[in-house]
Amino acid sequence: MREIQIFIAFAGFVALLLWGVRMVQAGVQRGFGKALSAWMRTAMGTAHQAFAIGLLVTAAIQSSTATGLLVSNFAVDGLVALVPGLAAMLGANVGTTLIVQVLSFNLSALAPALILAGVWMYRHYDPGRRRDIGRVLVGLGLLLLSLQELVAIFEPVKSAPSLLAALEFLRQTPSLALVASVLITWASHSSVAVVILIMSLASNGLIDAETAYILVLGANVGTAINPILETTTDGNPAQRRVPVGNMGTRLAGCAVALALLPWSGQVMQFMSSDNARAVANFHLVFNVLVALCFMPFLRHYSRLLQWLLPQKVNPDDPMRPRYLDNSSRGVPTIIVSQAKRESLRMTDLLAESLTLTRQSFARSDDGVSILKGRQLNQTINQLYRAISTFIAQQDREIMGAEDEHALKNILTFSLNITRAAGVSDARLLNQSELLRYARWGLTPEQESELADLLKRVQGNLRQATALFVSPDRDIARELAFEKDYFRALEARTIQRNLHHGDAADPAAFEASSFYLEIIGDIADLNGYLVEAIAYPILQDFGELRPNRLQKAAPTGSRKPGHS
Repeated sequence: MREIQIFIAFAGFVALLLWGVRMVQAGVQRGFGKALSAWMRTAMGTAHQAFAIGLLVTAAIQSSTATGLLVSNFAVDGLVALVPGLAAMLGANVGTTLIVQVLSFNLSALAPALILAGVWMYRHYDPGRRRDIGRVLVGLGLLLLSLQELVAIFEPVKSAPSLLAALEFLRQTPSLALVASVLITWASHSSVAVVILIMSLASNGLIDAETAYILVLGANVGTAINPILETTTDGNPAQRRVPVGNMGTRLAGCAVALALLPWSGQVMQFMSSDNARAVANFHLVFNVLVALCFMPFLRHYSRLLQWLLPQKVNPDDPMRPRYLDNSSRGVPTIIVSQAKRESLRMTDLLAESLTLTRQSFARSDDGVSILKGRQLNQTINQLYRAISTFIAQQDREIMGAEDEHALKNILTFSLNITRAAGVSDARLLNQSELLRYARWGLTPEQESELADLLKRVQGNLRQATALFVSPDRDIARELAFEKDYFRALEARTIQRNLHHGDAADPAAFEASSFYLEIIGDIADLNGYLVEAIAYPILQDFGELRPNRLQKAAPTGSRKPGHS
């Protein structure tokens, strides 16, 4: 019975460790993910620049898996060449070791202060970057707290025969220890958490140094699996070049490290006599040496990957534009017509994406809607890039004023459709996924209201599409007034939360705040539909005010509320 209690406590604190790492990653990605992504897209010019950016971004978000997916998507979209992409992954692998180095020191005394500050920021500030920073602080506090409790619980573990027998079995079968570490890291999506756990085991003498290093190697291999599995190929193997290349560097480094393992212990002990620090140092040295060995040969390695994973283009690929034809250059009418037809295709995809978004919030959804919705939103984003590139390549000298105006409206329309898809992808679908794992959920009334709102947005999308085909001033005014409807809805929801939010019940309060964020995101999505076509039409008719501000009162006049 005592061993069962110890095991449950051990598993609970490991879960708390994983949750703390997840909160840190989620907070950084929500608050800074868009800026980091834009920075990565524009700055990865050379291999050395890409290595540095991969290192810095991963050190910030603490997830080489997330960095790997970003770099893979950039490579798929043609924004990053293969060599810089591989270099960025080598930098990402080194970046994950930095937080491990920091946590190898005893910082548990900071946990209460971090949690206190984080909870205050999360509760005090509205949804935004400051609130996300609070989430990061809470995650760091929970991470440190879980480490402290794991250290305390390992003392009774030393007297638990079954657990000691399991660890001894891993020591006697290194191959099984390696496989177990790979699987655990793959399942947890966090090499950081697994390496920290290995450090705790080593510092308490529950595993020897050689077993600890084998487990660290397994963690390094396991964290490279998810980017391969989560990168969509659509029948084109070339889209997996970056994650497969990253896995290749990990496997090669792991093979060499296993061969040199008998001498590794002496080197690590020379660097530090503390067992936990030795594990952290091994993790760092392994990734640094792999990067140093592969960086000079990335160009040759990229050719090998191109041969193993050739480019295969599917003519039925939904991401490929269907109506854009560069042979139409010199005929403005055809150029405008083709760009307009491709933009209308984006609205069809967004309508389907919104249907999947609505389904994803239903209790009966199995998660497939989230995956399909994200694929559609990615297609919309890719089509917008194709449309904007197509228009930019046209000869402006042959364009009349009417043609220029039409292309400007097409760009405005397709850009805002893409932004609406971005809200669905980065916010609504993420929130739907979070609901699947949260300890709380939406009430039936909230679910019903949410479904009705998304149906209303779909109706507004149909209206926007009709306006794009045939502009009408009265219909444009009706669509523009939809922003007032959602603005009033947000105000009512906030008021309802103030009157009925149960601050004494954290779960209920968090669910209420979370629902308010969803309403705000739907309002933002609807706003992009209005800006896509209603505002340009009303501006053409001279019915759009420059802003919503009243004219400034004369100097010395009374302010409202003052006598």
